[in-house]
Amino acid sequence: MRDITQETPSTEELTEWVERGTYPLKSFFNTSGKRYRELALKDRLPKLSEAEQIQMLAADGMLIKRPILVDSRTLLIGFNEQKWEKMFALS
Repeated sequence: MRDITQETPSTEELTEWVERGTYPLKSFFNTSGKRYRELALKDRLPKLSEAEQIQMLAADGMLIKRPILVDSRTLLIGFNEQKWEKMFALS
C-alpha cells in the first residue's frame, strides 16, 4: 500500500501496467481531478506520445486515477464496485 500522490509510480512501473493491455493509457489519468483540468489535458493528451503521457503521470501522482490495485495478476484502476467485489471474492 502506498500513497501515489507522495510516492509516484516510476515510468517503468507505469509502462508495465499500460503494457498489460487491461486499460487504455487514458484510463490512468484522473480526468475529474483539479490538476488534470489545470493542465488542460483534455485537449493536450491526444497530441502527446505514449512516452510523454507516461512521463507526465510519473511526474505528478495527482494525475493518476485512484484507487489503483496492482499485483502479479491483477490491475484495477478507479473504483468500480462490481470489479472490486469480484477481485476480493477470488482472494
